[in-house]
Parts: sequence; structure tokens; C-alpha cells
Amino acid sequence: MTELSYQEELRYNRQIMLKAVDFEGQETLKQSKMLIVGLGGLGCAASQYLATAGVGHLTLLDFDTVSLSNLQRQVLHDDSRLAMPKVDSAKLSLQRLNPHIQIDTINAKLSTEKLAEIIPHFDVILDCTDNVEIRNQLDQVCQQAKVPLVSGAAIRLEGQVTVFTYQENTPTYRTLSQLFGENTLSCVEAGVLAPIVGIVGSIQALEAIKVRLNIGKNLCGRLLMIDGMTMSIREIKLPV
Repeated sequence: MTELSYQEELRYNRQIMLKAVDFEGQETLKQSKMLIVGLGGLGCAASQYLATAGVGHLTLLDFDTVSLSNLQRQVLHDDSRLAMPKVDSAKLSLQRLNPHIQIDTINAKLSTEKLAEIIPHFDVILDCTDNVEIRNQLDQVCQQAKVPLVSGAAIRLEGQVTVFTYQENTPTYRTLSQLFGENTLSCVEAGVLAPIVGIVGSIQALEAIKVRLNIGKNLCGRLLMIDGMTMSIREIKLPV
């Protein structure tokens, strides 16, 4: 087990105080490897909380560059980084938030075969994309590798989060797409209010930490649906 330095013990003190985390849990986070796919609104929110929580090794995967219309909700980017690869921009911001962690970047759109090579090396994958093709790729590869996938989505003032652990008799992303269909709109087409992506991304980070530490009850088998317009939250039980 990787021991915490004195500075890290101070930095993460408020987490270490929690019985569910303690020193052992914080050390587990320090040696954990998580892959964040998509550094838009969801990925920015999720990655900053994983970084500040002390997840020791984050890999950022995206093929897009920062544009002016991103800045309304993608909080790791700013005006000085327009046209910069999102993964590079996010890395700069995350390193400032926590210099104690390792951050790697992949500025590319990976094939299913390449994803199958890298995903088994991670403890948890976070799907922060708004792309059905990539969601299906991640679902397929994570299912084969039995690596947990934390999936989030946000549009307009609505968000949803679930967890796929790929244990026996648990749902997959295909289950979800069969329920709701795959002809989903994107933020470009339907718009999105900035705070909803922060809410969803933060929940994704929380679920990823819970899955890694095996604490609490994660969202496997349940879809959390958030309606920001009415500020209501409901759950749907996902069929197997």
C-alpha cells in the first residue's frame, strides 16, 4: 500500500476523518488509476473532484479542442486556451489543484481495439461523453474487461447518472439504450444550463470513489434522473 506523505495527510484530512475512508481508503485512492473519457462539462467537473480527492493517477481522454462556446460550462478551460486540446488544458488546471497526483493525457479518438488495450489497466472508467458511438464502445470494452463504468449525461436542465459494474445479473449500457433509444440530442442541438453538468459530473466523481473504495450503495442497477427545472430527483430500476 502506498503511504501518504505528511502534506497529503493534511490535505486530505477531512476525508480521512470519515470512517468509510480513513487512512486505508485514502491510500487506496492514492494508488488508484481512473480514466476520464471526455473533458467537456461533465469531465471537467468529475476530474476536478477526483483530483482534489486524491485519486493518484488520472488519465484524460478527448480528441477535441477548446472553443469559446465551451467556456460557459467547462470550468477547467479559459479564454487563454482557445484552440488548445481539451486534455492539455484540463491537465494544466488539475495540476494546479493538486500537484501530488499524476495526470496523463490521450489527445485522440481511440478505436475499440485500442480501448481494449488500455482499459484493463484502470480501476474505474468515467464516461463523460455525449457521443453514442463512444458510449457503446466503452460499454463493450468495460464489460469484457469487467472494469466498472460510471456513466453520466446532461442536456437542457436534465441529467442522469448510473454505474455499470458488469457483475453477474447487472445491467449494461445497452439496457439503458433499449429503454430510451439512441437518438439522443447533444448540447449543441438542445442546449444545456451550466450548473446541471456540474451536478452530474460531481455525482460521477462520488460514485467512482464509492466504487473504488467499495463503500455505500452505488448506482449499479439504478438510473438517477435529475430535473433541474423542478429540482426533483427520481430513480428508475434498470432491467437486467
